[in-house]
Amino acid sequence: MFGISVKEKNGNVIVSWQLSRVEIPKNDIIDVTDDDTYGGEEQTAIRIGYPNATTERIFIRTNKQNYILFTNNVSIKEKIESLINR
Repeated sequence: MFGISVKEKNGNVIVSWQLSRVEIPKNDIIDVTDDDTYGGEEQTAIRIGYPNATTERIFIRTNKQNYILFTNNVSIKEKIESLINR
C-alpha cells in the first residue's frame, strides 16, 4: 500500500496515491481543514486513500471540486497549507 504524497508544480498542488494523480490549482483552494467524520460530510467530494484504518481525514475545499484525503500522515495538512501559502 502506497501512502498519499503531496507536492507543488507549476502553480498546482499535486496529490498522488497509488496510480492516481490529482492536480489542484493553488488559486482554486479555498480552505484545508481536518474532517472529523468517518467518511466525510461532503457527498460529492472526491475521496483519495483508504478510509479504513486511517487516523487523519483532510478536507480540501476548492472553487470547483472538494477532496477528502484519508491518510495516517499527520503532516500532510501542514504541507498542503505551506504549499498554497508560497
